[in-house]
Amino acid sequence: MSPVRRCSRTACGRPAVATLTYVYADSTAVLGPLATYAEPHCYDLCAEHSERLTAPRGWEVVRLTDASAPARPSGDDLEALANAVREAARPQGRAAEAQGGRRAADPMEVARRGHLRVLRSPES
Repeated sequence: MSPVRRCSRTACGRPAVATLTYVYADSTAVLGPLATYAEPHCYDLCAEHSERLTAPRGWEVVRLTDASAPARPSGDDLEALANAVREAARPQGRAAEAQGGRRAADPMEVARRGHLRVLRSPES
């Protein structure tokens, strides 16, 4: 039986429940379920410290959910999926014509990060 891993925070002896990893190239802190093995460049955190985690200004915190917890899609998730299916089903010729060979800017789109889009709220 392996020993219980403890929180990496100074003077905290509580058992670790999550692992924190920094992705410096993306200015992102990723907090996920406890890693199988202790890694030298990762930090194990207890429940209290993982809940209170904040990142430096300009950084993003990504919280990965535990796979054992039941995940329920939100309305936004379902709408994004429906939009992606509609876009993929659109005939390529018509889409290219309408967009001049490039994707047309969506008036609801605020920003992009890779294949993900941030959309403006319909109320605004």
